[in-house]
Amino acid sequence: MSSSESNRQRSSSSTVESKPQCKALLFLAYQSLGFLFGDISLSPLYVYQSIFSGRLIHVQNEDAIFGAFSLIFWTLSVISLLKYAIFMLSADDNGEGGIVALYSHLCKNAKFCLLPNHQTSDEELSTYRKPGYSNRNIPPSYLKKFIEKHKSTKIVLLVFVLLGACMVICVGALMPAVSVLSSVEGLKIEAKIKNNNMVPFISCVLLVGLFVLQHRGSHAIAFMFPPIIILWLLSIFTIGIYNVIKWNPSIYRALSPYYIYKFFWVTGKGGWTNLGGVFLCVTGSEAMFTDLGYYKQAPVRAAFSCIIYSCLILQYMGQAAFLSKNLSAVPISFYASIPDVLFWPVFALAALAAIVASQAVISSTYSIVQQCHAFECFPRVKAIQSRRWINGQTYIPEINWILMVISLAVTVGFGDTGRIVYAYGIACLIVSFVTTCLTLLVINLVWHQSLIVAMAFLLFFGSIEVLFLSSYCVKIPIGGWVPIVLSSLFMVVMYVWHYGSRKKYFFDMHNKVSMRGVLALGPSLGIVRVPGMGLIYTELASGVPASFTHFLTNLPAFYQVVVFVCVKTVLVPSVPHAERYLIGRIGPKSYRLYRCIVRHGYKDVYSHENDFENELVMSIAEFIQLEAEGCSGNLDGTADGRMAVVRTSGKFGTRLRMSESAGVEEGDSNNLPGALTVTSSKSPTLKKLHAMYEQESLELNTRRRIKFELLNTIYRDPLVKEELMELVEANRAGAAYVIGHSHVKAKWNSSFMKKFAINLYSFLRKNCRSPAVGLNIPQTCLIKVGMNYHV
Repeated sequence: MSSSESNRQRSSSSTVESKPQCKALLFLAYQSLGFLFGDISLSPLYVYQSIFSGRLIHVQNEDAIFGAFSLIFWTLSVISLLKYAIFMLSADDNGEGGIVALYSHLCKNAKFCLLPNHQTSDEELSTYRKPGYSNRNIPPSYLKKFIEKHKSTKIVLLVFVLLGACMVICVGALMPAVSVLSSVEGLKIEAKIKNNNMVPFISCVLLVGLFVLQHRGSHAIAFMFPPIIILWLLSIFTIGIYNVIKWNPSIYRALSPYYIYKFFWVTGKGGWTNLGGVFLCVTGSEAMFTDLGYYKQAPVRAAFSCIIYSCLILQYMGQAAFLSKNLSAVPISFYASIPDVLFWPVFALAALAAIVASQAVISSTYSIVQQCHAFECFPRVKAIQSRRWINGQTYIPEINWILMVISLAVTVGFGDTGRIVYAYGIACLIVSFVTTCLTLLVINLVWHQSLIVAMAFLLFFGSIEVLFLSSYCVKIPIGGWVPIVLSSLFMVVMYVWHYGSRKKYFFDMHNKVSMRGVLALGPSLGIVRVPGMGLIYTELASGVPASFTHFLTNLPAFYQVVVFVCVKTVLVPSVPHAERYLIGRIGPKSYRLYRCIVRHGYKDVYSHENDFENELVMSIAEFIQLEAEGCSGNLDGTADGRMAVVRTSGKFGTRLRMSESAGVEEGDSNNLPGALTVTSSKSPTLKKLHAMYEQESLELNTRRRIKFELLNTIYRDPLVKEELMELVEANRAGAAYVIGHSHVKAKWNSSFMKKFAINLYSFLRKNCRSPAVGLNIPQTCLIKVGMNYHV
């Protein structure tokens, strides 16, 4: 075969491979239109109205209109296009974006993280570093050394990140109120509604329906979201071109920044105080970066640069052309600029687009709360993996109803968009500023650029955002106080939870049982070992928790197989399932004590339900075999013993034979061919009671039952066979989940602030979701051990 023919074949094969990739990218770009850009595409409803309010309500001439459009054009170009679409999308954490992703990205490259149970084995995850990462020839950073050296700077950094997260939650509460209310206000024009309470009433009805839809699940209609936003974009694009041609084709001259100077010359101080209204044109830009994990950089960039940006520019240009000839229509500029024939279709589209955009923002709020909870910075909530069109999205019931209450209160309290947009704008602006400051650290510490380059980024974008923020300061008394008050409340709760969790963890570390004391008890641990498997949940990644000995002190009996389970968060968005479980042994083999560390990323939703027990048994069996085979290369040394990522073994899943169990307690005659018989150590009375209990328990009846059989193979070491048989027998007897029921109190000599923080933390623990709910532990198999903590 000639070289030309081989080259032709390679090119044809690469063309065939590129076609599915192009289709996938186009589909992601199509999805992003409905789930990312709904918020920013609704801004034309209220931007001009907000700019020309207050002192500028009477300052309306062509120069002011042209200047306002020039400000909008350059703000969109610099903040949305340059900062987010071009620059920020590259600051991802393995494809994940957002404030928490930036913080995680920093913590992986420097010792900034305050999570106490970090292990060196976590850094060996395949998703911990980007492909091709190397720490060679990295210049030393004085900023990195300074932050690592001082604990107070780490706390300040965390508080700064929590400030941004709190403002994201405020955006999730305010944005639905702003979008729905501004879309419904069109009824004042065409329907001639005179009652001022009617528009807020209709908006409240739509908001209640929106949040109930979140609770019921919007996956059934999620496929309609992109078409709705596409039709909305097409309508505002068409109306913008129509208004430019009909009213003032010379509006293109306002693209020159000279008109920004003329705007401030005409408006004076009032132009500065209303500058925050201009920033509303870029609210929603953060969604491009925050929800980057559901898409890829290329589709998001293409969708914004080619579609969203041009549609918005032409819409704002059309509104400016209309207003330059109809100055009195500023308070209702968007709906007034719509031709009469198209009013009702566009009004309906605006209402639908507002619901779609709100849905996406609310989902982002769930995501940020889940991520903060993963970093022990938010009280326990139940995150449900929703069956939505976009994989990975979650639903949190508690947050859903809190957002609904805040949205309804703001809508009823203010009654129009005039003051709500001030609150909404401040929240979005602070989120943007926090992102800019964190990116400064990423440029210097992650990308290893000089501090001068990082400061140039901060000075350019940060100065623009500070200028907008300065104008919002005068709006605090007339609505801008809402996000400040809400974020302060959320901040107190989040930081107190983080503080209390750290104190509780260090108390556990200080009071954990020494291995010498455990080994001195002998293989029976000085107690009666009963059939079954005991899963003891602890936050400790090493050592034996005090709750275990506390349990044995009050009830000197425990299960024949004991597994200490630690569920922890690592600094990656998601942990591959094959690398999720770390299995190890505590003490000699005869003790039958094991450790399982379940590692999750900050975007993962913990949900083991029925499969966790089965995967745990298979993982322990694999560990026993690897240990016997002397595969030291697959095991990681720890203080308790050697830990192994057993699922990466090529023989995983072949050590035991697994089959569906048809009955409640099957007889031994149903063993599969080639499997060893494992007799149950339960007495006939216990078997009968267990069968009756399972028949009465709906939760146990719905659980998937798996039966393990020991393969009839020759083992070099008979002790390995004995240990595996005990493991299978314990699994057949059933598993019990043991968790600590903690009562946390401050020491008597603590300061007032510490007592306040610990008492608030204890109150939150008592009134939020229990650990069993967050870990999806079946209540019928749960044992709680009371523990008092004096921190």
